[in-house]
Amino acid sequence: MNGKQPSHHGHGRTAYHFQPAKNWMNGPFYHDGMYHFFYQYNPHGPTFGTGKLSWGHSISGDLVNWAFLGTALNPTSPFDADGCWSGSATVLPDGRPVILYTGRDTNTVQVQNVAFPKDPSDPLLREWHKPSCNPVIPQPADVTGNNFRDPSTAWLGRDGLWRFVVAAEVNGVGSTLIYRGADFVHWERNAAPLHASPEVPALECPDLFPVAERGTEGLDTSANGPGVRRVLKLSKMADEDYYMVGWYDDAADTFVPAEEERGGDVTKWRRIDHGHLFGAKSFFDARKKRRVLWAWVDETDGHSDDVAKGWTGIQSFPRALWLDNDGKQLVQWPVEEIETLRRKQVTLLGAVVGSGGLHEIAGIETLQADVEVAFEIPNLEEAEQLDPKWLQDPRKLCAEKGASVQGRVGPFGLIVMASGDLQEQTTIFFRVFKHDDAYKVLMCMDLTRSSTKEGVYKPVYAGFVDVDVEKDRSLSLRTLIDHSVIESFGGGGRTCITARVYPEHVATCSSHLYLFNNGSDSVKVSKIEAWELGTASVNLEYVSLPILTNVPEQGQAQP
Repeated sequence: MNGKQPSHHGHGRTAYHFQPAKNWMNGPFYHDGMYHFFYQYNPHGPTFGTGKLSWGHSISGDLVNWAFLGTALNPTSPFDADGCWSGSATVLPDGRPVILYTGRDTNTVQVQNVAFPKDPSDPLLREWHKPSCNPVIPQPADVTGNNFRDPSTAWLGRDGLWRFVVAAEVNGVGSTLIYRGADFVHWERNAAPLHASPEVPALECPDLFPVAERGTEGLDTSANGPGVRRVLKLSKMADEDYYMVGWYDDAADTFVPAEEERGGDVTKWRRIDHGHLFGAKSFFDARKKRRVLWAWVDETDGHSDDVAKGWTGIQSFPRALWLDNDGKQLVQWPVEEIETLRRKQVTLLGAVVGSGGLHEIAGIETLQADVEVAFEIPNLEEAEQLDPKWLQDPRKLCAEKGASVQGRVGPFGLIVMASGDLQEQTTIFFRVFKHDDAYKVLMCMDLTRSSTKEGVYKPVYAGFVDVDVEKDRSLSLRTLIDHSVIESFGGGGRTCITARVYPEHVATCSSHLYLFNNGSDSVKVSKIEAWELGTASVNLEYVSLPILTNVPEQGQAQP
């Protein structure tokens, strides 16, 4: 097969984010020196269409450059005739992978199916076999609304049985069901769900994975025992992703949350990302002993724009994740391989941005950039008081106290994707408040001026950053910019905000990057490092292996 590099100019096409060009992700895994990535794919058009989807398949050696292998699963059987929907992959102890996926059968009923590699010795795993015993799990009688989908990666219990979770609406209640089996063909449902959320009837994309209580190393999905906690991640349909850290007992197949006070309503749990991101899925990277998370970041312009572009939706850049020292929240950080794309660099030390100040970071192309900033905060005592009503609605707080509203300690941060006249700009910033004899840090991403184009969704995104700013007297912000997507990591990756932006000036003019401060006192920027990033090879058709072997071997860089 021959492939042609797609143009990265126009239509907001990204340069280093994975573009399946159709829909969201399925089963990522590492196997025999290579990363495999499956995703829901419509070979016949740029959008979801009728839902009669295939699974696209791409491979990489470095999580940055990807080769397209074609489709792995197609809706050709009675048990998936109306679409091969989402699922996951599991690598067995002998190294063979297996896929569990949701199919919509000839009656559009959602059922669970299995697929195996036709030739396990093929290093690219190009062809997959769907046995005639499918569906391995028909839709249970108590499922309502035809909501029964998204099987997770499986893990091995101490009793020798495999388990996985799947989302279901059971008698109107959003539930996470758990199944046990020995061979991926015969499965038995646990009597009680792992989790039930009556407030949310339709949950999607469950993930249940282990994290170490100490350190940043990832764990194999079957890891259990002392020093191990589990993360239950759920997606609210057509909304965002939420998670809870806790303890999993594989004898009773029960999950005990670490923050029981948050209750069973997933929308009260912690957020994977406070911006626009959905359907996150993680896998254990055995090569580098880390857990890696991806998520789908769809378009927020119009359907007609998707048709004109010929593609829709991207993946977030892969993130390593681990448990923070508090045992309750996850830390996320771009995988170190992004550093292979770094080109020209600009460094600034000890800059002071006065009240109302604007400081341009020039010298690099900022449409493809990686920017790290460390702010010093010497005057915390002057922070304004936080009204407790805002604790549950940081987005509304950010909308009322945006970048242009002067404060005491903040707002300060970055202006990115800015036109020369600043008519188009996206701001990412912090604002510090006093609260209960301590301090609360608000992180915002304001898209209200991100584009002059009509019909584009331009919200404000926000979340609180769970850091001890009184002890540290500093705040860090890392931001990845890639044409139509911005990913920001506040407080060393404790709060993440991802957004799609569609500025019009980029078609004809360069984009600008600024530090700004609208607080009443000066802010010291102890360090800013900004790199221009190169363009990755994303979804070229598979030609040869050199694209797949540029893998750095150093350990995962930590924030």
